[in-house]
Amino acid sequence: MESGFASGRILIKDIGHLVGFGAKAPGKLSGADMRQLPVIQDGWLALEDGRVIDGGAMADFPGIADWNGLEVLEAAGRCVLPAWVDSHTHLVHAAAREGEFVDRIRGLSYQEIAAKGGGILNSAKALRAMSEDDLFAVSLERMERLMRMGTGAIEIKSGYGLDLESELKMLRVARRLGALDRIPVKTTFLGCHAVPEGWDGPAAYTNYMVKEVLPAVVNEDLADHVDIFCEDGYFGLDETRTLLEAAQLRGLPAKVHVNQFKASGGVALCVEYGAMSVDHLEVLRAEDVAELATGDTIPVALPLCSLFLDLPFTQGRTLVDAGCALAIATDFNPGSAPSGNMHLAAALGSVRMGLEPIEALAAATTNGAAALGIETEVGGLGVGQEASLMVTRPLGTVDEALYAFGDPIAERVLLRGHWVD
Repeated sequence: MESGFASGRILIKDIGHLVGFGAKAPGKLSGADMRQLPVIQDGWLALEDGRVIDGGAMADFPGIADWNGLEVLEAAGRCVLPAWVDSHTHLVHAAAREGEFVDRIRGLSYQEIAAKGGGILNSAKALRAMSEDDLFAVSLERMERLMRMGTGAIEIKSGYGLDLESELKMLRVARRLGALDRIPVKTTFLGCHAVPEGWDGPAAYTNYMVKEVLPAVVNEDLADHVDIFCEDGYFGLDETRTLLEAAQLRGLPAKVHVNQFKASGGVALCVEYGAMSVDHLEVLRAEDVAELATGDTIPVALPLCSLFLDLPFTQGRTLVDAGCALAIATDFNPGSAPSGNMHLAAALGSVRMGLEPIEALAAATTNGAAALGIETEVGGLGVGQEASLMVTRPLGTVDEALYAFGDPIAERVLLRGHWVD
């Protein structure tokens, strides 16, 4: 796929169901509004220079006045969906951890694997041994694979470096991926992911990250957000507060891992500090839901992690009914969610989280974009947004897109006006 926005014009007509089109971007959809993601039956969509310029129902199609350089695609019986927005990944990593997969099948828990030197520390060891160019090459291959599956924007976290040099290496690679200009790439500094050997507990390590590593990250403009694994056995509320305060002073918003295994007040703390999102939420208390319902912080569910680790699924129905703008992402990483399949993640939103298909699609597109602050650019097909979309195989309804959860649905993927090979 070429870089940047494509030049030229594309008309997609006779679309069975056109999702996400309007005079403007759908933007963040909260609560019942998630069922209002626009759907036009028998529609058309006009694209120019990599952006949406017009569309509507075929009954109102004005015809073609200028055929010069126009590509026309007949999409009869097919859905046109906005490209997925994956707002939580660990795409930049050195190697898979399939050995731990076998350990887990044999009965070890995630925490037990970590306690014997596996988990995040295992990934950190492999990453430190890999050169930046090699890390870029394997990460680019992963990103291109996700693009072919319909992902049109992505967030990438650090957190497998756990020292100054290696955290900067990860974030430089993520920035290099974004500089290719194929899809939007947002980066997140997650230095407080685990405490490596040789440190006297999470407080001392957090102070190192805040005083030594964070300033270097900011000086090189390597991160759009900060993150911390706020969880029992990793980093507590005191360490989380320390990081959020330091990030706030430097103008970096937060996107925080919280409530994966235990609820301990992290959600309220993140809402207090105006975090953009709180991610995981496999464990969710009524007071957490109430906090999220009254603030702007977006809850992000990671159902592939729940599936892979056999954890509870985020209570998506509860959050939406409370009025939240729920997002869905993959958590693509080598330990707990070794897949970047956004279609499966969205389908699990319906199959295991109680969302109606249109709500799950909103969560995996426009609300994912809102969780990254780029909802005017991607996540929908409103006039002026990026021409990033999927043309599905023939489907009878939009609901069928997630009902058929095990089957690939995208026949063609268009990103920034370029067809993906």
